[in-house]
Amino acid sequence: MTRPPLASSSPASKPNRVDLPEPEAPTIATDSPDLISRVIPFSISSSPPAMGTRLWRFSVLIMQLFLYRLLRPGIVLGCLCLALALSSPARSQTVLVLGDSISAAYGMSLEQGWVAMMSEALAEDYPDHRMVNASISGDTTAGGLRRLPELLQQHQPAIVMLQLGGNDGLRGYPIKNLRANLRQLAQLSRDSGAQVILLPVAIPPNYGNRYTSAFTQSYAVVAEETGSTLAPLIFEGVATDPALMQPDGIHPTVAAQPLLVDNVLPTLLEVLATL
Repeated sequence: MTRPPLASSSPASKPNRVDLPEPEAPTIATDSPDLISRVIPFSISSSPPAMGTRLWRFSVLIMQLFLYRLLRPGIVLGCLCLALALSSPARSQTVLVLGDSISAAYGMSLEQGWVAMMSEALAEDYPDHRMVNASISGDTTAGGLRRLPELLQQHQPAIVMLQLGGNDGLRGYPIKNLRANLRQLAQLSRDSGAQVILLPVAIPPNYGNRYTSAFTQSYAVVAEETGSTLAPLIFEGVATDPALMQPDGIHPTVAAQPLLVDNVLPTLLEVLATL
């Protein structure tokens, strides 16, 4: 019996073309979730920092402590100075005139008096300064003592010009008491930080040579005792000229006021130059 030959076939191992159905909607390419999961770690490392990092942090801490200890004294001192500057009122550039009727422009307007005229003259060279006229007609050294503390606190003057004592002398006030009051006036002003200028006045000779001489010398004595500046006699060249005095023979006229300025202003300028 004869066997038939075996049949064989050779099907295509790879198709030349595969037709796939069209997608129903647009598609967007995305990365594989597995790839993303492998890139991102699942936990944050909690291992201690490297030795170099710890040494760096320690050195920064040491430097901060060193700078703090080095700068602390200067910082404390600066804060203290700032606090004192803010709490202490600055001294103004004020000239305070404490006087009687001679400075209060008796018998004329205040604008015609020597204090107002000297204020105008002062403004030319010292525009930042101002003059405060706290003079009252009839005032005495005792009255000035009662008023001065409040005036010093209110105006904080750099200079105090004391023109008092004339009414004390006209009343025959004891020389010892006069000097004591003048001394207190000058000392209160200096204790407040102000420079003091004493303006001497004279009284008529009918009070007797002994009293009038002691009276006039009182200003020089007090100036030396208190370290104050003594100005020339404010009536110099005025009191001996009847044409420059009012009918009472005590108060200068309007025409005499520029002469009073000439007698006082040079001393004021000398004291201002020392401030």
